Amino acid sequence: MDVRTVDYHAAGEPFRIVLDGAPPVPGDSVAERRAIALGAGGSATAPRPSALDAVRQLLVREPRGHAGMYGGFLVPPDDDEAHVGVLFWHKDGYSTACGHGTIALGAWAVDSGLVPAPADGVARVRIDVPSGRVTALVHRAGGRTTGVTFRNVPSRVSASKLPVTTSRGVVEVAVAHSGACYASVPAAALGLAVEPGLLPELTAVGREIRALLADSEAVAHSTDARLSGVYGVVLYDEQPSADGVLSQRNVVVFADGQIDRSPCGSGTSARLAVLAAEGRLAPGEELRHESITGTVFTGRVLAGGDPLGEGVVTEVTGTAYRTGEHRFVLEPGDSLGTGFLL
Repeated sequence: MDVRTVDYHAAGEPFRIVLDGAPPVPGDSVAERRAIALGAGGSATAPRPSALDAVRQLLVREPRGHAGMYGGFLVPPDDDEAHVGVLFWHKDGYSTACGHGTIALGAWAVDSGLVPAPADGVARVRIDVPSGRVTALVHRAGGRTTGVTFRNVPSRVSASKLPVTTSRGVVEVAVAHSGACYASVPAAALGLAVEPGLLPELTAVGREIRALLADSEAVAHSTDARLSGVYGVVLYDEQPSADGVLSQRNVVVFADGQIDRSPCGSGTSARLAVLAAEGRLAPGEELRHESITGTVFTGRVLAGGDPLGEGVVTEVTGTAYRTGEHRFVLEPGDSLGTGFLL
């Protein structure tokens, strides 16, 4: 096995873009390709064995990766209106959305020359993902990329105060669909705070809430069953506003207990939808969203909503920087094979 990648980080969360070495994935759309990648009888966190999944395992497992690794396979877009398609993957399998990955892909598409960009101004990179078409607005100044704004598929709230009985008591959960389904809970309601020293407890309760919501009607997508089920649990703290800007600090526990090092792009979209529904955030007003590592995304709800009435349209702005270019190999006789997870 011989795989070439270029790696970025968006607000601290890694994104490994596979340039060469992955087998082609059949299908007429990115969503269909994801279903094929999962395999018959496979799930988002337990895909069936395949040549493609062996590459994912090689890149996300030690000694070539780690349990916090994230990345994507480049695939053809659904049609000529988009520049590229992507299958997002993590340590457990394949996700339907990824905001930080979209930010990284936008930066890469411009940096690599795939999408022409002005020295000063904004380039639009249209990306087909399993949940639909998203856009990365790549901001440029002096010939350099200075930031990326991720415009997501519409986000909608399916439950605002859903009672959930956890091992730490009954809490009220907000559920929103923003390309993936997220459940939001104030950390204080669980007797916790978004602090690195409490990460084991935060991870455990995030996994617990995800499991408790598995059969809830609120986590079922209204039009596409492939987008149903809780992907991430957003545990958040309120922070003092700065210059009147609403500010929250969060940690997102996603997939089977993976921790987002960034504020989570699609999770930020979910929080924006919830805050708008609560009347706390008007169109155009900004949310300052901080991660458990201290990095920041800013987000806003666009005026006018979704023309089809499916929710609100959100934008999330952050930065992405290249961290390396790699060639990964699996030599014959390597007893570790595609590696291991700790």
